[in-house]
Amino acid sequence: MAKTVETVAINPPHLSLTSLKRGVNPLLLTTCCLLLAASAFSQKSKKIELLHADVLEYDESKGTKAKRLIGKVAFKHEGVLMYCDSAYLYSEQNNMDAYGHVRIMPDEKTTIYGDSLNYNGNTRVAQLRGEIRMVEENKTLTTTYLDYNLKTDLAYYLGGGKLVNKEENSTLTSAIGYYYPKSKEFFFKDSVVLVHPDYTINSDTLMHNTETEITHFYGPSTIKTKENFIYCENGWFDSKNELMQFSENAWLENKNQKLSGDSIYYNQGKGIGEVFGNVTVIDTTEDMIINGDYSIHYEKDSVSLVTGHTLLTQFFKDDTLYLHADTLLLMYDTTRQHRMMYAYYKVKFYKSDMQGKSDSLVFSNADSTIKMYHNPVIWSKENQMTADYIELFTYDGKVESMKFDENSFIASEEICPAPCFGDTLKYNQIKGKDMLGYFKDNELYKIDVLNKGQTIYYAKEDNGDIIGMNRSDGDKIAVYVKDRSVHKIAFLTTTKAILYPLEEVKKDDVFLSGFNWQAAARPLKMEDIFVWESP
Repeated sequence: MAKTVETVAINPPHLSLTSLKRGVNPLLLTTCCLLLAASAFSQKSKKIELLHADVLEYDESKGTKAKRLIGKVAFKHEGVLMYCDSAYLYSEQNNMDAYGHVRIMPDEKTTIYGDSLNYNGNTRVAQLRGEIRMVEENKTLTTTYLDYNLKTDLAYYLGGGKLVNKEENSTLTSAIGYYYPKSKEFFFKDSVVLVHPDYTINSDTLMHNTETEITHFYGPSTIKTKENFIYCENGWFDSKNELMQFSENAWLENKNQKLSGDSIYYNQGKGIGEVFGNVTVIDTTEDMIINGDYSIHYEKDSVSLVTGHTLLTQFFKDDTLYLHADTLLLMYDTTRQHRMMYAYYKVKFYKSDMQGKSDSLVFSNADSTIKMYHNPVIWSKENQMTADYIELFTYDGKVESMKFDENSFIASEEICPAPCFGDTLKYNQIKGKDMLGYFKDNELYKIDVLNKGQTIYYAKEDNGDIIGMNRSDGDKIAVYVKDRSVHKIAFLTTTKAILYPLEEVKKDDVFLSGFNWQAAARPLKMEDIFVWESP
Protein backbone atom coordinates (compact mmCIF):
# COMPACT_ATOMS: atom_id res chain seq x y z
CA MET A 1 0.00 0.00 0.00
CA ALA A 2 1.48 3.31 -1.05
CA LYS A 3 2.24 5.79 1.67
CA THR A 4 1.61 9.50 1.39
CA VAL A 5 4.21 11.80 2.76
CA GLU A 6 2.98 15.19 3.76
CA THR A 7 5.21 18.19 3.47
CA VAL A 8 5.01 20.48 6.51
CA ALA A 9 6.23 24.05 6.34
CA ILE A 10 8.24 25.03 9.41
CA ASN A 11 8.72 28.73 10.12
CA PRO A 12 11.65 29.34 12.47
CA PRO A 13 10.89 31.78 15.35
CA HIS A 14 12.16 35.32 15.23
CA LEU A 15 15.53 35.60 16.93
CA SER A 16 16.14 38.89 18.67
CA LEU A 17 19.47 40.22 19.87
CA THR A 18 18.33 39.42 23.42
CA SER A 19 17.64 35.81 22.59
CA LEU A 20 21.06 35.48 20.89
CA LYS A 21 22.65 36.73 24.05
CA ARG A 22 20.81 34.09 26.08
CA GLY A 23 22.05 31.40 23.61
CA VAL A 24 20.48 29.49 20.76
CA ASN A 25 18.47 26.38 21.47
CA PRO A 26 20.69 23.43 20.25
CA LEU A 27 17.68 21.41 19.11
CA LEU A 28 16.40 24.32 17.06
CA LEU A 29 19.83 24.84 15.43
CA THR A 30 20.12 21.13 14.50
CA THR A 31 16.63 21.10 13.01
CA CYS A 32 17.39 24.15 10.86
CA CYS A 33 20.60 22.59 9.52
CA LEU A 34 18.82 19.34 8.59
CA LEU A 35 16.07 21.24 6.82
CA LEU A 36 18.59 23.28 4.82
CA ALA A 37 20.52 20.14 3.82
CA ALA A 38 17.36 18.35 2.76
CA SER A 39 16.26 21.37 0.75
CA ALA A 40 19.64 21.56 -1.03
CA PHE A 41 19.60 17.80 -1.80
CA SER A 42 16.08 17.96 -3.21
CA GLN A 43 17.12 20.83 -5.50
CA LYS A 44 20.09 18.87 -6.90
CA SER A 45 18.46 15.45 -7.29
CA LYS A 46 15.14 15.29 -9.03
CA LYS A 47 13.24 12.01 -8.88
CA ILE A 48 13.05 9.66 -11.83
CA GLU A 49 9.59 10.12 -13.34
CA LEU A 50 7.63 7.09 -14.52
CA LEU A 51 5.71 8.00 -17.67
CA HIS A 52 4.16 4.67 -18.60
CA ALA A 53 4.11 0.92 -18.00
CA ASP A 54 1.54 -1.69 -18.98
CA VAL A 55 1.97 -3.48 -15.64
CA LEU A 56 3.15 -2.14 -12.27
CA GLU A 57 3.98 -4.54 -9.42
CA TYR A 58 5.69 -4.17 -6.07
CA ASP A 59 8.65 -6.49 -5.53
CA GLU A 60 10.30 -6.74 -2.10
CA SER A 61 12.58 -9.64 -3.10
CA LYS A 62 15.26 -7.11 -3.98
CA GLY A 63 15.63 -6.28 -0.30
CA THR A 64 14.20 -2.83 -0.76
CA LYS A 65 10.95 -1.36 -1.96
CA ALA A 66 10.93 -1.69 -5.72
CA LYS A 67 8.36 -1.17 -8.44
CA ARG A 68 8.47 -3.85 -11.10
CA LEU A 69 7.39 -2.40 -14.43
CA ILE A 70 6.49 -4.48 -17.48
CA GLY A 71 5.56 -3.55 -21.04
CA LYS A 72 6.29 -0.32 -22.92
CA VAL A 73 8.06 1.17 -19.94
CA ALA A 74 8.99 4.86 -20.24
CA PHE A 75 10.87 7.17 -17.86
CA LYS A 76 11.87 10.80 -17.84
CA HIS A 77 14.60 12.46 -15.83
CA GLU A 78 16.14 15.90 -16.25
CA GLY A 79 14.83 16.05 -19.83
CA VAL A 80 16.22 12.61 -20.74
CA LEU A 81 13.76 10.02 -22.03
CA MET A 82 14.34 6.30 -21.34
CA TYR A 83 12.46 3.30 -22.72
CA CYS A 84 12.61 -0.48 -22.17
CA ASP A 85 10.57 -3.71 -22.05
CA SER A 86 10.78 -4.09 -18.27
CA ALA A 87 12.37 -2.33 -15.33
CA TYR A 88 12.80 -2.07 -11.58
CA LEU A 89 12.33 1.42 -10.16
CA TYR A 90 13.77 2.18 -6.72
CA SER A 91 12.07 5.46 -5.92
CA GLU A 92 13.65 5.96 -2.51
CA GLN A 93 17.15 5.48 -3.91
CA ASN A 94 16.23 7.38 -7.09
CA ASN A 95 17.63 4.52 -9.13
CA MET A 96 16.36 2.07 -11.72
CA ASP A 97 17.35 -1.03 -13.72
CA ALA A 98 16.00 -1.50 -17.24
CA TYR A 99 16.00 -4.58 -19.50
CA GLY A 100 15.15 -5.42 -23.08
CA HIS A 101 15.16 -3.01 -26.01
CA VAL A 102 16.66 -0.31 -23.83
CA ARG A 103 16.63 3.12 -25.39
CA ILE A 104 17.91 6.46 -24.02
CA MET A 105 17.31 9.81 -25.70
CA PRO A 106 19.51 12.50 -24.10
CA ASP A 107 18.42 14.99 -26.78
CA GLU A 108 16.53 15.14 -30.07
CA LYS A 109 19.59 14.13 -32.12
CA THR A 110 20.97 11.31 -29.98
CA THR A 111 19.60 7.85 -29.20
CA ILE A 112 21.41 5.09 -27.30
CA TYR A 113 20.31 1.47 -27.62
CA GLY A 114 21.30 -1.40 -25.32
CA ASP A 115 20.30 -4.69 -23.71
CA SER A 116 20.33 -3.48 -20.09
CA LEU A 117 20.63 -0.22 -18.19
CA ASN A 118 21.29 0.94 -14.66
CA TYR A 119 20.45 4.60 -14.15
CA ASN A 120 21.17 6.61 -10.99
CA GLY A 121 19.03 9.72 -10.76
CA ASN A 122 21.26 11.28 -8.10
CA THR A 123 24.50 11.05 -10.07
CA ARG A 124 22.79 10.99 -13.50
CA VAL A 125 25.08 8.14 -14.58
CA ALA A 126 23.69 5.63 -17.09
CA GLN A 127 25.41 2.24 -17.31
CA LEU A 128 24.54 0.26 -20.43
CA ARG A 129 25.60 -3.30 -21.18
CA GLY A 130 25.11 -5.78 -24.02
CA GLU A 131 24.73 -4.90 -27.68
CA ILE A 132 25.00 -1.11 -27.51
CA ARG A 133 24.51 1.46 -30.25
CA MET A 134 24.85 5.20 -29.76
CA VAL A 135 23.35 6.97 -32.79
CA GLU A 136 23.82 10.67 -33.38
CA GLU A 137 22.76 11.93 -36.80
CA ASN A 138 25.24 10.31 -39.25
CA LYS A 139 27.45 8.77 -36.53
CA THR A 140 26.98 5.39 -34.87
CA LEU A 141 29.05 4.08 -31.96
CA THR A 142 28.79 0.35 -31.16
CA THR A 143 30.21 -1.37 -28.07
CA THR A 144 29.26 -3.81 -25.30
CA TYR A 145 30.10 -1.56 -22.33
CA LEU A 146 29.08 2.08 -22.09
CA ASP A 147 28.87 4.43 -19.12
CA TYR A 148 27.30 7.83 -19.74
CA ASN A 149 27.52 10.62 -17.16
CA LEU A 150 24.79 13.01 -18.25
CA LYS A 151 25.80 15.55 -15.63
CA THR A 152 29.39 15.94 -16.84
CA ASP A 153 28.51 15.09 -20.46
CA LEU A 154 30.92 12.17 -20.72
CA ALA A 155 30.31 8.75 -22.26
CA TYR A 156 33.02 6.11 -22.26
CA TYR A 157 33.42 2.47 -23.20
CA LEU A 158 35.83 -0.30 -22.23
CA GLY A 159 36.63 -3.56 -23.98
CA GLY A 160 36.43 -2.25 -27.53
CA GLY A 161 34.21 -0.02 -29.62
CA LYS A 162 33.57 1.07 -33.20
CA LEU A 163 32.53 4.49 -34.50
CA VAL A 164 31.06 4.70 -38.01
CA ASN A 165 30.75 8.17 -39.55
CA LYS A 166 28.61 8.03 -42.70
CA GLU A 167 29.22 11.68 -43.53
CA GLU A 168 33.01 11.28 -43.45
CA ASN A 169 32.72 7.71 -44.77
CA SER A 170 35.09 6.56 -42.02
CA THR A 171 35.25 3.80 -39.41
CA LEU A 172 37.20 4.04 -36.16
CA THR A 173 37.91 1.22 -33.69
CA SER A 174 39.72 1.23 -30.33
CA ALA A 175 39.92 -0.66 -27.04
CA ILE A 176 38.88 2.33 -24.92
CA GLY A 177 36.89 5.40 -25.92
CA TYR A 178 35.59 8.61 -24.36
CA TYR A 179 32.95 10.82 -25.92
CA TYR A 180 31.89 14.37 -25.01
CA PRO A 181 28.57 14.82 -26.89
CA LYS A 182 28.23 18.59 -26.41
CA SER A 183 31.70 19.37 -27.74
CA LYS A 184 31.49 16.49 -30.27
CA GLU A 185 34.89 15.19 -29.17
CA PHE A 186 35.96 11.55 -29.11
CA PHE A 187 39.06 10.43 -27.22
CA PHE A 188 40.31 6.95 -28.14
CA LYS A 189 42.99 4.90 -26.43
CA ASP A 190 44.82 1.64 -27.21
CA SER A 191 44.90 -0.05 -30.63
CA VAL A 192 43.22 2.86 -32.41
CA VAL A 193 42.48 2.38 -36.12
CA LEU A 194 40.75 5.00 -38.30
CA VAL A 195 39.85 3.77 -41.80
CA HIS A 196 38.88 6.22 -44.56
CA PRO A 197 38.76 5.64 -48.33
CA ASP A 198 41.73 8.00 -48.73
CA TYR A 199 43.79 6.99 -45.69
CA THR A 200 44.19 4.66 -42.71
CA ILE A 201 45.48 5.86 -39.32
CA ASN A 202 46.88 3.55 -36.64
CA SER A 203 47.65 5.16 -33.31
CA ASP A 204 48.14 4.55 -29.61
CA THR A 205 45.95 7.51 -28.66
CA LEU A 206 43.68 9.58 -30.88
CA MET A 207 41.31 12.51 -30.33
CA HIS A 208 38.69 13.26 -32.98
CA ASN A 209 36.16 16.09 -33.22
CA THR A 210 33.25 15.04 -35.43
CA GLU A 211 32.12 18.63 -35.94
CA THR A 212 35.43 20.23 -36.93
CA GLU A 213 36.69 16.92 -38.41
CA ILE A 214 40.08 17.54 -36.78
CA THR A 215 41.97 14.50 -35.51
CA HIS A 216 44.88 14.62 -33.06
CA PHE A 217 47.10 11.58 -32.50
CA TYR A 218 49.59 10.91 -29.73
CA GLY A 219 52.19 8.19 -29.31
CA PRO A 220 53.48 5.98 -32.15
CA SER A 221 51.14 6.59 -35.10
CA THR A 222 51.07 5.70 -38.80
CA ILE A 223 49.07 7.18 -41.65
CA LYS A 224 48.75 5.25 -44.91
CA THR A 225 47.47 6.89 -48.09
CA LYS A 226 47.45 5.66 -51.67
CA GLU A 227 50.85 7.24 -52.28
CA ASN A 228 52.43 7.88 -48.88
CA PHE A 229 53.25 6.19 -45.59
CA ILE A 230 53.66 8.54 -42.63
CA TYR A 231 55.00 7.90 -39.13
CA CYS A 232 54.97 10.27 -36.17
CA GLU A 233 54.50 10.34 -32.41
CA ASN A 234 52.46 13.54 -32.32
CA GLY A 235 50.31 15.23 -34.92
CA TRP A 236 46.94 16.37 -36.18
CA PHE A 237 44.84 16.02 -39.30
CA ASP A 238 42.11 18.42 -40.47
CA SER A 239 40.14 16.43 -43.04
CA LYS A 240 37.67 19.27 -43.71
CA ASN A 241 40.41 21.73 -44.75
CA GLU A 242 42.85 19.04 -45.91
CA LEU A 243 45.60 20.16 -43.52
CA MET A 244 47.91 18.01 -41.42
CA GLN A 245 51.00 18.29 -39.24
CA PHE A 246 53.30 15.59 -37.87
CA SER A 247 56.08 15.87 -35.29
CA GLU A 248 58.29 13.85 -32.92
CA ASN A 249 60.34 11.42 -35.04
CA ALA A 250 58.13 12.23 -38.02
CA TRP A 251 58.88 10.80 -41.46
CA LEU A 252 57.07 10.28 -44.74
CA GLU A 253 57.81 7.67 -47.39
CA ASN A 254 56.51 7.06 -50.91
CA LYS A 255 57.61 5.09 -53.94
CA ASN A 256 60.64 7.24 -54.70
CA GLN A 257 61.41 9.28 -51.59
CA LYS A 258 61.64 9.22 -47.83
CA LEU A 259 61.36 12.52 -45.96
CA SER A 260 61.90 13.25 -42.27
CA GLY A 261 62.18 16.26 -39.96
CA ASP A 262 61.32 17.65 -36.54
CA SER A 263 57.94 18.74 -37.88
CA ILE A 264 56.12 18.07 -41.17
CA TYR A 265 53.25 20.30 -42.34
CA TYR A 266 51.14 19.40 -45.38
CA ASN A 267 48.36 21.31 -47.14
CA GLN A 268 46.74 18.58 -49.22
CA GLY A 269 44.32 20.98 -50.90
CA LYS A 270 47.09 23.21 -52.23
CA GLY A 271 49.61 20.40 -52.60
CA ILE A 272 52.22 22.18 -50.45
CA GLY A 273 54.40 20.41 -47.89
CA GLU A 274 56.84 21.98 -45.43
CA VAL A 275 59.44 20.38 -43.18
CA PHE A 276 61.02 22.20 -40.22
CA GLY A 277 64.25 21.20 -38.47
CA ASN A 278 66.67 18.35 -39.25
CA VAL A 279 65.29 17.89 -42.76
CA THR A 280 66.32 14.70 -44.58
CA VAL A 281 65.13 13.80 -48.08
CA ILE A 282 66.20 10.40 -49.44
CA ASP A 283 65.67 10.00 -53.19
CA THR A 284 66.02 6.31 -54.06
CA THR A 285 65.68 6.85 -57.81
CA GLU A 286 68.62 9.28 -57.89
CA ASP A 287 70.66 7.59 -55.10
CA MET A 288 70.70 10.96 -53.36
CA ILE A 289 70.17 12.37 -49.86
CA ILE A 290 69.45 16.04 -49.12
CA ASN A 291 69.71 17.51 -45.60
CA GLY A 292 68.80 20.97 -44.36
CA ASP A 293 67.02 23.04 -41.73
CA TYR A 294 63.89 23.82 -43.77
CA SER A 295 62.21 22.45 -46.88
CA ILE A 296 59.10 23.29 -48.89
CA HIS A 297 57.61 21.20 -51.70
CA TYR A 298 55.04 22.18 -54.34
CA GLU A 299 53.38 19.03 -55.67
CA LYS A 300 51.70 20.57 -58.72
CA ASP A 301 54.95 21.82 -60.22
CA SER A 302 57.17 19.18 -58.55
CA VAL A 303 59.34 21.92 -57.08
CA SER A 304 61.32 21.42 -53.85
CA LEU A 305 63.43 23.97 -51.98
CA VAL A 306 65.84 23.24 -49.11
CA THR A 307 67.68 25.87 -47.05
CA GLY A 308 69.86 26.10 -43.95
CA HIS A 309 72.98 23.93 -43.49
CA THR A 310 72.12 22.11 -46.69
CA LEU A 311 74.01 18.97 -47.67
CA LEU A 312 73.46 16.99 -50.86
CA THR A 313 74.95 13.50 -50.85
CA GLN A 314 75.07 11.76 -54.24
CA PHE A 315 76.11 8.11 -54.30
CA PHE A 316 78.00 6.67 -57.25
CA LYS A 317 79.33 3.19 -57.86
CA ASP A 318 82.86 3.89 -56.62
CA ASP A 319 82.58 7.28 -54.93
CA THR A 320 80.31 9.81 -53.21
CA LEU A 321 79.72 13.49 -53.96
CA TYR A 322 79.00 15.96 -51.13
CA LEU A 323 77.66 19.43 -51.97
CA HIS A 324 76.69 22.40 -49.81
CA ALA A 325 74.98 25.69 -50.68
CA ASP A 326 72.79 28.24 -48.94
CA THR A 327 69.77 27.02 -50.93
CA LEU A 328 68.97 23.97 -53.07
CA LEU A 329 66.10 24.10 -55.58
CA LEU A 330 64.91 20.96 -57.40
CA MET A 331 62.42 21.09 -60.28
CA TYR A 332 61.63 19.73 -63.74
CA ASP A 333 62.78 21.38 -66.95
CA THR A 334 60.33 22.84 -69.48
CA THR A 335 59.75 19.40 -71.04
CA ARG A 336 58.63 18.01 -67.65
CA GLN A 337 60.80 14.99 -68.42
CA HIS A 338 64.09 15.76 -66.70
CA ARG A 339 65.04 17.00 -63.24
CA MET A 340 67.05 20.15 -62.62
CA MET A 341 68.92 21.14 -59.47
CA TYR A 342 69.85 24.75 -58.71
CA ALA A 343 72.34 25.48 -55.93
CA TYR A 344 72.50 29.12 -54.89
CA TYR A 345 75.21 31.03 -53.10
CA LYS A 346 78.43 29.75 -51.57
CA VAL A 347 78.32 26.44 -53.41
CA LYS A 348 81.06 23.99 -52.50
CA PHE A 349 81.42 20.29 -53.26
CA TYR A 350 83.78 17.46 -52.41
CA LYS A 351 84.47 14.20 -54.21
CA SER A 352 87.59 12.14 -53.63
CA ASP A 353 88.94 12.85 -57.14
CA MET A 354 87.43 16.30 -57.74
CA GLN A 355 86.39 19.33 -55.71
CA GLY A 356 84.89 22.69 -56.57
CA LYS A 357 83.27 25.94 -55.51
CA SER A 358 81.21 28.71 -57.12
CA ASP A 359 78.59 31.29 -56.29
CA SER A 360 75.87 29.20 -57.96
CA LEU A 361 75.50 25.88 -59.78
CA VAL A 362 72.94 24.16 -62.02
CA PHE A 363 72.74 20.41 -62.69
CA SER A 364 70.60 19.00 -65.49
CA ASN A 365 69.57 15.37 -65.44
CA ALA A 366 68.75 15.53 -69.17
CA ASP A 367 72.37 15.62 -70.34
CA SER A 368 74.22 15.25 -67.01
CA THR A 369 75.73 18.72 -67.27
CA ILE A 370 76.89 20.89 -64.37
CA LYS A 371 77.03 24.64 -64.93
CA MET A 372 79.01 26.79 -62.50
CA TYR A 373 78.60 30.58 -62.32
CA HIS A 374 80.47 33.49 -60.74
CA ASN A 375 84.09 32.79 -59.77
CA PRO A 376 83.93 29.02 -60.21
CA VAL A 377 86.93 26.88 -59.22
CA ILE A 378 87.53 23.19 -59.97
CA TRP A 379 90.31 21.12 -58.39
CA SER A 380 91.23 17.81 -60.00
CA LYS A 381 94.33 16.04 -58.71
CA GLU A 382 97.12 18.66 -58.95
CA ASN A 383 95.13 20.98 -61.22
CA GLN A 384 93.21 24.11 -60.32
CA MET A 385 90.81 25.35 -63.02
CA THR A 386 89.05 28.72 -63.05
CA ALA A 387 87.00 30.85 -65.46
CA ASP A 388 84.05 33.22 -65.44
CA TYR A 389 81.85 30.23 -66.32
CA ILE A 390 82.57 26.49 -66.24
CA GLU A 391 80.42 23.72 -67.65
CA LEU A 392 81.08 20.07 -66.83
CA PHE A 393 79.84 17.22 -69.01
CA THR A 394 79.51 14.06 -66.94
CA TYR A 395 78.47 10.44 -67.31
CA ASP A 396 77.76 8.05 -64.45
CA GLY A 397 79.37 10.38 -61.94
CA LYS A 398 82.56 10.92 -63.92
CA VAL A 399 83.60 14.05 -65.80
CA GLU A 400 84.20 13.53 -69.51
CA SER A 401 84.92 17.12 -70.53
CA MET A 402 84.81 20.73 -69.34
CA LYS A 403 84.10 24.00 -71.06
CA PHE A 404 85.73 27.21 -69.78
CA ASP A 405 84.38 30.60 -70.88
CA GLU A 406 86.19 33.93 -70.39
CA ASN A 407 89.34 34.35 -68.32
CA SER A 408 90.05 30.62 -68.38
CA PHE A 409 93.00 29.52 -66.28
CA ILE A 410 94.49 26.13 -65.35
CA ALA A 411 97.37 25.87 -62.90
CA SER A 412 99.22 23.03 -61.17
CA GLU A 413 102.03 22.84 -58.67
CA GLU A 414 105.51 21.84 -59.73
CA ILE A 415 108.33 21.05 -57.34
CA CYS A 416 111.56 22.62 -58.50
CA PRO A 417 114.53 20.89 -56.82
CA ALA A 418 117.59 22.87 -55.76
CA PRO A 419 119.40 24.68 -57.19
CA CYS A 420 116.32 26.71 -58.18
CA PHE A 421 115.58 30.40 -58.19
CA GLY A 422 113.26 31.73 -55.49
CA ASP A 423 110.83 29.26 -53.92
CA THR A 424 111.13 25.59 -54.79
CA LEU A 425 107.34 25.49 -55.40
CA LYS A 426 106.47 26.58 -58.93
CA TYR A 427 103.29 26.51 -61.02
CA ASN A 428 102.53 25.22 -64.49
CA GLN A 429 99.94 27.55 -66.03
CA ILE A 430 97.63 27.56 -69.02
CA LYS A 431 95.60 30.65 -69.81
CA GLY A 432 93.13 31.58 -72.54
CA LYS A 433 89.91 33.36 -73.29
CA ASP A 434 88.09 30.05 -73.75
CA MET A 435 89.25 26.48 -73.21
CA LEU A 436 88.08 22.88 -73.41
CA GLY A 437 89.34 20.21 -71.04
CA TYR A 438 89.12 16.46 -71.66
CA PHE A 439 89.10 13.83 -68.92
CA LYS A 440 89.50 10.10 -68.59
CA ASP A 441 88.62 8.47 -65.26
CA ASN A 442 88.28 12.01 -63.89
CA GLU A 443 91.91 12.83 -64.80
CA LEU A 444 92.71 15.71 -67.15
CA TYR A 445 94.62 14.52 -70.21
CA LYS A 446 94.15 17.29 -72.81
CA ILE A 447 93.37 21.02 -72.91
CA ASP A 448 92.41 22.96 -76.02
CA VAL A 449 93.07 26.68 -75.66
CA LEU A 450 90.78 28.35 -78.20
CA ASN A 451 91.60 32.04 -77.95
CA LYS A 452 94.51 34.15 -76.71
CA GLY A 453 96.43 31.19 -75.35
CA GLN A 454 99.39 31.52 -72.99
CA THR A 455 101.32 28.82 -71.16
CA ILE A 456 104.05 28.48 -68.59
CA TYR A 457 105.32 25.01 -67.85
CA TYR A 458 108.54 23.54 -66.56
CA ALA A 459 110.28 21.26 -69.04
CA LYS A 460 111.79 18.06 -67.67
CA GLU A 461 114.30 15.45 -68.61
CA ASP A 462 113.16 11.84 -68.86
CA ASN A 463 114.42 11.30 -65.33
CA GLY A 464 112.18 14.12 -64.05
CA ASP A 465 114.86 16.80 -63.63
CA ILE A 466 113.64 20.28 -64.58
CA ILE A 467 115.73 21.83 -67.35
CA GLY A 468 113.94 25.17 -67.72
CA MET A 469 110.76 27.20 -67.90
CA ASN A 470 108.86 27.25 -71.19
CA ARG A 471 106.70 30.27 -71.92
CA SER A 472 104.56 30.38 -75.05
CA ASP A 473 101.88 32.58 -76.60
CA GLY A 474 99.46 31.53 -79.34
CA ASP A 475 95.85 31.95 -80.34
CA LYS A 476 95.15 28.22 -80.33
CA ILE A 477 97.12 25.70 -78.31
CA ALA A 478 96.64 21.99 -77.56
CA VAL A 479 98.18 20.86 -74.27
CA TYR A 480 98.62 17.14 -73.54
CA VAL A 481 98.95 15.93 -69.97
CA LYS A 482 100.58 12.66 -68.94
CA ASP A 483 101.20 11.39 -65.44
CA ARG A 484 99.57 14.61 -64.20
CA SER A 485 102.22 16.82 -65.83
CA VAL A 486 102.41 18.67 -69.14
CA HIS A 487 103.74 16.14 -71.63
CA LYS A 488 103.44 17.95 -74.96
CA ILE A 489 102.21 21.25 -76.37
CA ALA A 490 100.97 21.63 -79.94
CA PHE A 491 100.65 25.13 -81.37
CA LEU A 492 97.82 25.31 -83.90
CA THR A 493 98.56 28.89 -84.95
CA THR A 494 101.64 31.09 -85.15
CA THR A 495 103.17 31.04 -81.71
CA LYS A 496 105.92 32.66 -79.73
CA ALA A 497 107.63 30.10 -77.49
CA ILE A 498 110.82 30.47 -75.44
CA LEU A 499 112.54 27.97 -73.13
CA TYR A 500 114.35 29.79 -70.34
CA PRO A 501 117.10 28.02 -68.40
CA LEU A 502 116.26 28.12 -64.71
CA GLU A 503 119.13 30.42 -63.91
CA GLU A 504 117.82 33.00 -66.39
CA VAL A 505 114.22 33.01 -65.17
CA LYS A 506 113.22 36.26 -63.52
CA LYS A 507 110.95 36.23 -60.51
CA ASP A 508 108.42 38.52 -62.18
CA ASP A 509 108.09 36.17 -65.16
CA VAL A 510 106.90 33.02 -63.35
CA PHE A 511 103.21 34.02 -63.24
CA LEU A 512 100.74 34.76 -66.01
CA SER A 513 98.42 37.69 -65.38
CA GLY A 514 95.33 36.61 -63.49
CA PHE A 515 97.11 33.83 -61.59
CA ASN A 516 95.36 33.17 -58.25
CA TRP A 517 96.28 30.01 -56.37
CA GLN A 518 93.38 29.17 -54.00
CA ALA A 519 94.71 26.20 -52.06
CA ALA A 520 93.17 27.47 -48.81
CA ALA A 521 89.69 27.29 -50.33
CA ARG A 522 90.05 23.71 -51.56
CA PRO A 523 87.96 21.22 -49.53
CA LEU A 524 90.19 18.34 -48.49
CA LYS A 525 87.38 16.45 -46.76
CA MET A 526 83.60 16.51 -46.65
CA GLU A 527 83.41 18.80 -43.61
CA ASP A 528 85.34 21.52 -45.47
CA ILE A 529 82.45 22.26 -47.81
CA PHE A 530 80.75 24.16 -44.97
CA VAL A 531 83.71 26.58 -44.71
CA TRP A 532 83.62 29.46 -47.18
CA GLU A 533 86.54 31.66 -48.23
CA SER A 534 85.93 34.66 -50.46
CA PRO A 535 87.90 34.58 -53.75
